[in-house]
Amino acid sequence: MKALNEKSAEIKLQDRDLICCLCKRSENNKEKYGEKVHLEQHNLAVHFFCLLMSSGICQRGEEDEDVYGFLVGDIKKEIRRSSRLRCFHCKKAGASVGCSIKSCRQMVHMPCGLEQEFVFQFTGLFPSFCKKHAPTQSCDSSHSLPHSCSICLDPIEPILSYHVLKCPACHGSWFHRKCVQNYAHSAAMFFFKCTLCNNKEQFQQEMLRMGIYIPERDASWELEENAFVELLQVYHRCDAVKCLCHKGREHSSQSGYFEIVLCKLCGSRGTHRKCSNIRVYEADWMCADCKTAAEGKTSLPLPNHVESPLAIRQERKRLFKSISDIHSSIVAKRQCVPATSPEVLMDLACQISQQQFTEVLVGDDDGGVMEAALQVLRQSDFNPCCTLSVKFSKDKLNNNIRNQRRFLRRLVSKLQVSDIFEGSDGAKNLALNSKALRDDLYFDVGSLLALSLVHGGPPLGFFSPALYHSLFNYPKNYRPTLEDLGDTAFGHKIRQIAEAKSMKELRHAMKSASQYLEAAGCWRKISKLSEKDMLVEDVLNFYLIIRLQLPLQRFREGLRTLGMFEQVQMCSETFFPVFCGPVERLTAESVMELFTTRLSEEKEKQVLEKTTISFWKQYLHECEEGQCAASLEDLLTFATGTDLVPAIGFKPTPSISFLSSPDNLCAFPQSNCDANHLILPTLPSYQLFKKHLDYTVCQFSVMQDI
Repeated sequence: MKALNEKSAEIKLQDRDLICCLCKRSENNKEKYGEKVHLEQHNLAVHFFCLLMSSGICQRGEEDEDVYGFLVGDIKKEIRRSSRLRCFHCKKAGASVGCSIKSCRQMVHMPCGLEQEFVFQFTGLFPSFCKKHAPTQSCDSSHSLPHSCSICLDPIEPILSYHVLKCPACHGSWFHRKCVQNYAHSAAMFFFKCTLCNNKEQFQQEMLRMGIYIPERDASWELEENAFVELLQVYHRCDAVKCLCHKGREHSSQSGYFEIVLCKLCGSRGTHRKCSNIRVYEADWMCADCKTAAEGKTSLPLPNHVESPLAIRQERKRLFKSISDIHSSIVAKRQCVPATSPEVLMDLACQISQQQFTEVLVGDDDGGVMEAALQVLRQSDFNPCCTLSVKFSKDKLNNNIRNQRRFLRRLVSKLQVSDIFEGSDGAKNLALNSKALRDDLYFDVGSLLALSLVHGGPPLGFFSPALYHSLFNYPKNYRPTLEDLGDTAFGHKIRQIAEAKSMKELRHAMKSASQYLEAAGCWRKISKLSEKDMLVEDVLNFYLIIRLQLPLQRFREGLRTLGMFEQVQMCSETFFPVFCGPVERLTAESVMELFTTRLSEEKEKQVLEKTTISFWKQYLHECEEGQCAASLEDLLTFATGTDLVPAIGFKPTPSISFLSSPDNLCAFPQSNCDANHLILPTLPSYQLFKKHLDYTVCQFSVMQDI
């Protein structure tokens, strides 16, 4: 897209009283709403950002047509469409912007969205996200100094939020959102970078993700008339300690003893020939600083090379060309972020190659699964995009799909009882373990969990809400509670403080927990009973978040394997049940819904097969009630190779077909784990059906455990 200052002859900017046809506001604030454009002959005015973020319009014209390629007819259709939609914030009609999460129904005017902390991403397909689904930052949030905005230098509370952003490349730069947006408008794409570490690429990508608009034009100071005049001026002054020219240091004759000669290295120092005893025929001269540095007598660096205005503009053109595809087209149909976790995981699984394999050999001992996983992960040539080819040393069948699901199921069970987690089952927090830090086990476990979910492993279901919040900032505004501590000695002492009903009980409880309080930096005098709540909150915040910053950071880095962390961060509400559970138990109804039935085309066979389906339903209900030798988990393992529905779901969908045999009394069920396919025999009675199914499934379970 061309720069916004290139206007069609038909477009005219009018006064501030013109009302935008989409948001119904008259403000003319370019930084907040974009340029307000008026098509005089159509009596139409619109904010550019309102048009850009509207959900029902696309750019179908050339860039010089109507409003930067948005045709007048399309704009009027969008006005009619939005007139039927009511704004979530102001309750007025005309809401044209919707949240890009397809399950979310929030609609707003663009300015109302800013007031409701919507995040508008001015990149890619220009998605919009409501406050609930907006992306959040997860870079190291330790309280790094200074605690001030790196742009305005005013004090800032170093807690990541909608209004407080942080550079992802360094851990010392904090920004007010308003300050960084103003900075982006001023510096634009070519000069916009972190004010502390000067990182540009990573910083710009993160700011675009967090809804900062970066204009694709020259910096504002370069648009001023004669912006580079000073670069075209040659230095013209004598810098000798004692200038001998009676006409002053600025005087320079064209030749002779009072001609000014510039330093041949830096060009930023000069002298009259006579003032530094330079002969008339000598052309080269070095200033004192450059001469000292050139002779190696000091570590003083040579001055940086100053590029000419022409070189700077050529570099800017090259940069604009490389990023031109970012804003090459504006489409109205937003790419909706998948609303369900299986859809997200299925997208991530597209990275996995079916032609390349990573061999995983699992030993016999109880820790064989964990040991095998870490051994593979720590190989120098490990590629997470290769299909896992799992072999158990005792297993002679070597069915890869079944082995892979069995391996991932056992791996998740082992990981949740590893040394890096603590707390009760189903509500684990990270534990601070020095050996695990030294061995970088936090990164390894995070990477293995990401691999498990994408490769078809089970839901995790054992994270506490406090751990999930620390990792992904969801739920928003979550405060750790005593339940997050679990049944530990530390938790017991803190509960005594929280449950104290008098100052005497409170002092006694604090004395009992004095070592913990001092270690957390929370030991202080308490004069009122009501102050205990703040004390408990500070202790919980330190114990569950602050002291675990390094483990949390390494754990996040591990979860970035295969892009898992970024996707969970975008859909943190959707993935909450996957990580925090509890994992839903199998029921007769849920197993019935998993399988699709393939009936034969012949009507005679269909009669027998429908009878078998009724046997199958009855068998599932008896399994759920414990009246069968096999359980629902055993049955699912027999058909698919796993006793839990994978977080990614089954692919292909589990199915049932039927086996007709001349001797039905000898027909037993069969399965194909690769295809998630179960074959049921058509037997004359339910008793025989149950007997054969119990025998086959139990035999399979016994072989699994050997």
